[in-house]
Amino acid sequence: MRPPDNHVHTEWSWDTADSASMIAACTQAVAEGLPAIAFTEHLDFTVWHAEDRATTSGMRGRHPGQQLPIDVEGYFADIAECRERFPELRIWSGIEAGEPHLFAASLGRHLERSPVDRILGSLHSLELNGHLVGVTRLLWSDADGTMRRYLAEVVDMIESSDVFQVLAHVDFPRRYWPGGTDRFVEKDFEEEYRAVFRALAGTGRALEVNTSSPLASADLVRWFREEGGEAVSFGSDAHQPKAVGQRFDLAVDVVEAAGFRPGRDRFDFWRR
Repeated sequence: MRPPDNHVHTEWSWDTADSASMIAACTQAVAEGLPAIAFTEHLDFTVWHAEDRATTSGMRGRHPGQQLPIDVEGYFADIAECRERFPELRIWSGIEAGEPHLFAASLGRHLERSPVDRILGSLHSLELNGHLVGVTRLLWSDADGTMRRYLAEVVDMIESSDVFQVLAHVDFPRRYWPGGTDRFVEKDFEEEYRAVFRALAGTGRALEVNTSSPLASADLVRWFREEGGEAVSFGSDAHQPKAVGQRFDLAVDVVEAAGFRPGRDRFDFWRR
């Protein structure tokens, strides 16, 4: 059984090309035999609401500040068109909320106006000198220290925000590891990973196996299960239609080896 792709970006995400159409992504999902697809566009804030933690903690800005808001009118028009054109495919609306623990008020206002089916929580940036700075900029000066700080911040994000259903790409810094991803050793960070997984398991939320990142090992997913994790989500993190469902066969092998199986129906998360 092929799982849904719960993490896909289209032209409505600020970092994705205009050529990444929702219709093309749905066409690819059908060709891949996926039962469902979630269009989880980036929602990142460059202006803080007065009640956001980013404001109350004294953060002054984001570097670089290239993030743009979602054109929700255009986005939902595309969702409606795709649901009409692809009745055989379940199509979920969604967002990937960046640093949701820092922007609870801003997120709340957005979701009140534009509710969605699927919400991912992700961490791309850490604080440096009063600014949010992309993790990739920090890795080159201290890779191990940045990774440990990143995973500690993920714990804080889980404990401080209940808005998201799925923790996206817990392995995000690994994509940009100095000297190449093959130099990253999961075992070196087992204690920190397990702290993340205990926190996530305690909330009952799902861990994403992200297939744009270097594929998680069965050991890593097993650590989540051993810490009480109940559910796993699959996400291609596609930013082009051809990447929808990429490497899902390998990801299924990893997740099954870690002790998870298909859920209640073909649209569900996989479960222990």
